Amino acid sequence: MLFHSFAFLVFLPVVYLLYWYVFNRSLRLQNMFVLAASYVFYGWWDWRFLGLLIASSAGDFLLALAIDRASTQPRRKALLIVSLVVNLGLLATFKYFNFFREGLADMMLAIGLQPDLPTLHLILPVGISFYTFQSLSYTIDIYRRQMRATHDPVEFMAFVGFFPPLVAGPIERAANLLPQFQVPRRFDMGRAKDGLRQMLWGFFKKMVIADGCAPVVDEIFGGDISSTPGITLFFGAFFFAFQIYGDFSGYSDIAIGCGRLFGFNLSRNFAYPYFSRNIAEFWRRWHISLSTWFRDYVYMPLGGWRTKAGRFRNILITFTVSGLWHGANWTFINWGLLHGVYHIPRIASDAKTRRDDATLRELPAMLLTFLLVLVAWVFFRAEDMRHALDYLDAMVRNLPLRPRALLTWAMHPATRWIALMLVVEWLARRHQHALEALPAQAWRRWAVYIAIVLVILLHMDMRSTHEFIYFQF
Repeated sequence: MLFHSFAFLVFLPVVYLLYWYVFNRSLRLQNMFVLAASYVFYGWWDWRFLGLLIASSAGDFLLALAIDRASTQPRRKALLIVSLVVNLGLLATFKYFNFFREGLADMMLAIGLQPDLPTLHLILPVGISFYTFQSLSYTIDIYRRQMRATHDPVEFMAFVGFFPPLVAGPIERAANLLPQFQVPRRFDMGRAKDGLRQMLWGFFKKMVIADGCAPVVDEIFGGDISSTPGITLFFGAFFFAFQIYGDFSGYSDIAIGCGRLFGFNLSRNFAYPYFSRNIAEFWRRWHISLSTWFRDYVYMPLGGWRTKAGRFRNILITFTVSGLWHGANWTFINWGLLHGVYHIPRIASDAKTRRDDATLRELPAMLLTFLLVLVAWVFFRAEDMRHALDYLDAMVRNLPLRPRALLTWAMHPATRWIALMLVVEWLARRHQHALEALPAQAWRRWAVYIAIVLVILLHMDMRSTHEFIYFQF
């Protein structure tokens, strides 16, 4: 079920009213209702994948109990390995089987063998990368004795399947979300209003920014690159940078705001990443739940930052695996590897990640960081490595500035909406989301709400609905 679909427009108020006014008599009833509603939400795409979600959740629930009860370290480790093999095995089968098959076939051909390897024709279950990592982190934390296993299957399966972040994040840790299923939730009008505000800004970023950029990006990336002016190719990458930001951070805003409607505090996933002054800061602000997941469960177990050589190696491994997480394509792997390479100068100089807020005096550093990120986005968007390299080559070779073309792109409607979004988010950069810092006067707040709703309605395309980009991951 898409957040910006008519089905969700009906689903949300019905679930909301039943949750607070019918199933509020007991905590267990509310949790059971959340679980049922979440499975309806997820099964709306394809009910067959619901069985995979249930099986994955049930398996980790039982394995976590067994790990928690195990009296010896070898047994605990063996049970954790089972969890890792099952979870990553399912992910590898559905997402990477054909990718690795093609790689193996190429290797066999290179040494003179004629491969006859099977191909699986599988549909990628929506959100499998997200809920697999969410469930897997739970068993790892139990193994590390950072928390105790829950004995209530309903609250655990509701934690894994909670519908707002289920298919595209944020990737919630059990330590944050699971305890919220264990205590009574009370309706809070202030929290509900703030949730609606954050959802509204998320819809703006998705339906105005992301969906406004999408047709331009598709046309430029799908055109004849060799004959396209460099400035046009630059703006193709520029618009994709904001398409994916508006799309993914918009989803996160809707999910977090929706969670707040039901009394849950979900983790922040974006913190105005395009205002970053270096790559390390960018990854502290972009897809925070995934970057911290890889930090805690990949980078640190590899040895973290104990030695400088170790930091080089571990950061490259971590970002390469992060690229592979995004998809079975060399473009994603090289996108991740490139971000790892971007970190090397900072590691070599022992530079510290900035924790304060940027100022306009630091605009050159922000622009340089954005340019590096933009180059990497070309790999992320391209069909394959040849497409990405040809795109970057043509962008540089055909770059001689054409003032009229530059003015045309600068005045493009998508550019103007991006500029407005950046101004609003810059003014709100010290807040959790852009509409948290609205004027105190009610009439001014409502003027903002109405204006955003009207803009969204004007940009709605009733003939087609653009899925969220991260659904494919």
